[in-house]
Amino acid sequence: MNKLSTFTVFSFLLLSVLFSGCASQLQQNQMQFGIKSAQKDLWNEAIFRWKKSIRSASDSAAAHNNLGVAYEKKGMIEEAEKEYKIALKLDPDNEHIQSNYTKFKKYWKESEKTEEEKDEKK
Repeated sequence: MNKLSTFTVFSFLLLSVLFSGCASQLQQNQMQFGIKSAQKDLWNEAIFRWKKSIRSASDSAAAHNNLGVAYEKKGMIEEAEKEYKIALKLDPDNEHIQSNYTKFKKYWKESEKTEEEKDEKK
């Protein structure tokens, strides 16, 4: 597992612990199942579980953040950005969510610049 993946999984675990006291048992179960799926690189399953978690607790910043990470891993950039923004709106002071979104923007902006440079050289 590379450093970004390790950090991502660690972030999932930390956010899940931070928010577990407020969540229902069903939501907690779905969050944990999603984390285990992500740790195994089963991103479609993780997405399914975190969406299910959001259906039972739409105000879960952790679930929206995790879904953003999963979408990002799948290359679903617009969906990822939407989920990160929701997570930040729900919990604007959360440093982990802020960090994930900042890294997301930095990485994808650099990626877009690289693609534009390649197109210009053609």
